Amino acid sequence: MCGIVGVLSATPMGIPSLAGLPLMLGALRHRGPDDAGTFRSVGGHAALAHARLSILDLSPAGHQPMSTADGRLTVVFNGEIYNFRELREPLAARGVIFQSNSDTEVILRAYEAYGAQCVTMLRGMFAFVLWDELERTCLLARDPFGIKPLYLAESDGRLMFASEVRALLASGLVARELDPQGVHGYFRTGSVPEPHTLLKSIRSLPAGHTATWRAGRLATQRYWTLKFLPQPITSETAVVSTRAALLNSVEHHFISDVPVGVFLSGGIDSTALVGLSRVVGRSDLHTYSITFPDAPNDEGALARRTAAHFGTRHHEWALDATTGMSLFRDFLTAMDQPSIDGLNTFTVSKFARDQGMKVVLSGLGGDELFGGYKSFREVPRLAAWHRWAAWAGPVRRGAAALLQQAGRPPLRRLGEMLNQPPGLATAYATLRGVFTEEEAIALTRHYTGRDVAAGAELEAAPVDPTPRDTVSRLELTGYMRNQLLRDSDVMSMAHGLELRVPFLDLPLADTLFRLPAATRLQPGKRLLVQAVPELPPWILSQPKRGFTFPFQYWLGAEWRELFASVARTCPVPLDTWYRQWAVFTLEHWLKRPSLFHSQA
Repeated sequence: MCGIVGVLSATPMGIPSLAGLPLMLGALRHRGPDDAGTFRSVGGHAALAHARLSILDLSPAGHQPMSTADGRLTVVFNGEIYNFRELREPLAARGVIFQSNSDTEVILRAYEAYGAQCVTMLRGMFAFVLWDELERTCLLARDPFGIKPLYLAESDGRLMFASEVRALLASGLVARELDPQGVHGYFRTGSVPEPHTLLKSIRSLPAGHTATWRAGRLATQRYWTLKFLPQPITSETAVVSTRAALLNSVEHHFISDVPVGVFLSGGIDSTALVGLSRVVGRSDLHTYSITFPDAPNDEGALARRTAAHFGTRHHEWALDATTGMSLFRDFLTAMDQPSIDGLNTFTVSKFARDQGMKVVLSGLGGDELFGGYKSFREVPRLAAWHRWAAWAGPVRRGAAALLQQAGRPPLRRLGEMLNQPPGLATAYATLRGVFTEEEAIALTRHYTGRDVAAGAELEAAPVDPTPRDTVSRLELTGYMRNQLLRDSDVMSMAHGLELRVPFLDLPLADTLFRLPAATRLQPGKRLLVQAVPELPPWILSQPKRGFTFPFQYWLGAEWRELFASVARTCPVPLDTWYRQWAVFTLEHWLKRPSLFHSQA
């Protein structure tokens, strides 16, 4: 797990042109505190840099940028390849002599042997950039689910890339104009939808894509597509195959040359990971929890009981509003792009790193794959109601007007929905939304001075086998990709901690996507529960809560004054904690000295 940055140029770069590279690398040293390196191509067309968090092959042999012996190929890589040993064997049989025990070298050698097709062989989370000196071309790649980020900025035949937006800004070479589409998407959903960022000049390489750069031109290709291909299967066989895939994923996610811990809450997903970790033979397991002694839904007691049940070395940090406030400034500094989440991951990551841990497993992805959110029930129901209401004519329009004048944001979003064409994506946006379309447009105008066309910010979904499959797709490509994964990456790496997500293992997903929705997406995540009988009964009897901070209580009490100022100039009502949070974090991000002033 690391940070990568670089510059590619259609014309040879002199030393002045490379002045921004050290600044870019410096902006990412928190991601890789163990080592750093730079590379400049012989022809002057490429400059790559890397900040390393040493996880596999801790020796200098794992140093990056890493080049082949002849100097033709050079790679910088962020992430982990969990099947690198399996990929290494056939390469060695072909006569490849490896100089390290790292997964980075396997990427380099796989490309050398198979070309860009090697991306489809990789099992893991990754963003890498591979320069070919002979061809003067570059391959950029990002993993299928978008676990690891890769941001791009193009201008005048030059391409810059980085693991975080802040690194591109640090170069002093990127225009700072706000992107109205990105700002609008942020206010609609609480996070910036890829490929947008909040800046016009910076885009994200989409998940499951590669890009080829040659002579100043960038061509993007999709190499993986999320597909549900349900096959007839008995319930018993589905449970057996799911358990086998889960165990295989957890076992691979423990591949490391340093200890691996687990984030543990009182929920099914993280508890399942602990139970499966025991099954695959992890006896000395450390678990980490954040507790809220003064909150009504604190899960600390559940996590402690679960840790004792499985015999883990459990660590917990009791957090109140005062302690949370003391961490808040550092959290805002760590924020790469604003979202309405992230403080939870920032805090528990700090705690685990302070305890000496460098790698942790997270239960992220379990809800999206096994139907854990209320959206799996409510979105199809809401879409069906919307289709019925569409026939109501004047009654529908009257109801829409009344709801849009209602005091509660969910009712205002519902009223707005009635004036839109019915469909699952519309219902999903209504349920997951933060501000209404009208409010988001007003806020975008307020912050950018520009109007933006109304339209969905979510990835357009093809026809899926069932409505529940569509909800799963929308959760995986919307809320999870744009918010949960992005926040998890930035906030864990802010402390030099690698966060791994075993539920987002591609072989596991392939197994699950072949199951009918009636089997995979049952209430209470029944398939997951059946596949992990190690789950203790006190976890199964708990209602769905998720791992969240008690923001609504803090904002109404100890944190009130901090957020009070944002409401005074805001053109729309800030009548929930998450709406206050969304505006506050954006305004803080906009006030950063580095944003609209070059650091070069």
